[in-house]
Amino acid sequence: MTNIEGFCDPKFDAVKAAFESNFKSHGEIGASVSIFDGANCLVDLWGGHLDTERTKPWQKDSLVNVWSTTKGVTAVCYAMAVDRGVLRYEDRVADYWPEFGAAGKQDITIAMLLSHQGGLCGFRQPAVIDDYYDVEAAAATFAAAEPIWTPGTQSGYHAISIGALASALFKRAEGRYIREFVADELQGRMGLDMFVGLPGDEEGRCAPLIAPPEFSSESTAVEFTEAQIAALVNPPMNALVANTPAWRSAEIPSANGHMTARALAKLYAALATAGEINGQRLISQETQAKATNMQIQGVDAVLGIDARWACGFLLNTNELYGPQSQSFGHSGWGGSFGFADPKSGIGVAYTMNRMGTDLVGDPRNMALIAAIYASL
Repeated sequence: MTNIEGFCDPKFDAVKAAFESNFKSHGEIGASVSIFDGANCLVDLWGGHLDTERTKPWQKDSLVNVWSTTKGVTAVCYAMAVDRGVLRYEDRVADYWPEFGAAGKQDITIAMLLSHQGGLCGFRQPAVIDDYYDVEAAAATFAAAEPIWTPGTQSGYHAISIGALASALFKRAEGRYIREFVADELQGRMGLDMFVGLPGDEEGRCAPLIAPPEFSSESTAVEFTEAQIAALVNPPMNALVANTPAWRSAEIPSANGHMTARALAKLYAALATAGEINGQRLISQETQAKATNMQIQGVDAVLGIDARWACGFLLNTNELYGPQSQSFGHSGWGGSFGFADPKSGIGVAYTMNRMGTDLVGDPRNMALIAAIYASL
């Protein structure tokens, strides 16, 4: 029996049952799920273990690497900068970062970049994972590179590269890297338990990721186009790299966010209601409309699935985030996700350590989301 702890409003008992069932039926090892309605907690549950031997219980404040679920947090940082008048989505990247305008990229806007239309979905030359650990060196490589496709003509998921691109641009426009902004604004000012790049003194409460044998990014793509090779295979991503000190401590705001489900759900709840976090306003409704305005729709050239991209957020497609078409958020490799549902006024998040193999349709996700909407 898995010990489930935390709070669940009786109205959402079906969510607690689905969460418990994930341990019994879907191989869950350690996980958290959280739902907030504005500042009101509806569900905040955790259970299981940090390790496969099941000797270390998952705690209330256990952190875990959420892979690309981090991108939603980066999108929030940009929305906050837009809300403060620091930058505009329609601005050209090269206006803040002149070197970026090389090789036909002079007209790429911030909105195009954040919606994966820039054609810079990965390195063109052979690369190793360490090449992503130096954000400025990686950004300089992409700034000089020729796009893989004509920018603005399609989307192609910038799986890791958008982290270096987004952070380098943010530094030039706002004055802080994404990592610093998250630490100062989301964690420091708003009290959210989340990091981009994990400080060494926080490693003690970080859950190692658990992945199937030989599980790597190469298994994500069925056919390897040039764009897929750049995004997914160069360098190949072994999931267990996320457990190394080098990965954890780097600045990779596309993929190495470490957080609790509670913090992520609070963030998305504020977006769902254009509200506040601990008395601090996040963004206005006007800015949220801009941040979630669809930039491109179609079969993504890297993921090979239908996607609707806004300015860093993934808009709900094929009920990935439940039945409400207005919902938006981001999901991560292996199963984590966070999203806002403005119609229902809720923010939802799920984090876990045992990575699943489904690109979409993870049975744990589906069970939780179905239970949430059955309870509303």
